[in-house]
Amino acid sequence: MIETQAQPQDVVIARISKARGIRGEVACDIETDFLDRFERDRVSVRMPDGARLDLKIEDHWFHKGRVILKFEGYDTMNAALTLVGGRLVIPETDTRPLEEGEFYEYQLIGSEVVTRKGESVGRVTRLMRAGATSLLVVEGDRERLIPFVDEICADVDTEARRITIDAPEGLLDL
Repeated sequence: MIETQAQPQDVVIARISKARGIRGEVACDIETDFLDRFERDRVSVRMPDGARLDLKIEDHWFHKGRVILKFEGYDTMNAALTLVGGRLVIPETDTRPLEEGEFYEYQLIGSEVVTRKGESVGRVTRLMRAGATSLLVVEGDRERLIPFVDEICADVDTEARRITIDAPEGLLDL
């Protein structure tokens, strides 16, 4: 289960990637596994400049792996363009409990990645979805992609913000 974070109290559920059509709809990259989040009447949008908008959702539907949203008062493509780059957020207190071994993305971002020997690999800057497996994007002396699977990520300590990996031979050389 993955959702991302904009600020400590905000959890991102989608990112507005582009305006769509002439009626003011926007196409959003989905950042949550809980698609019913888009069935609400209102949503908060955190804009790149830090402004927070409280918008009423008139309609929503899913198309090619994205959610298309129509907001009240945004009735033209030009109006929709002003929302591009915004992030739909919910309060962290509204996140749902996860099963053992599942994490929200915001719990992983910023975590230090270390080997079993205690050698620092770097910090997680984001997660990349690659089919069935997510990859940790880790910035250290260079960028590394580490599969986020139990066989490699042996211990995930969200409180300490540390992920201990058991890297197969050659993984850190890629």
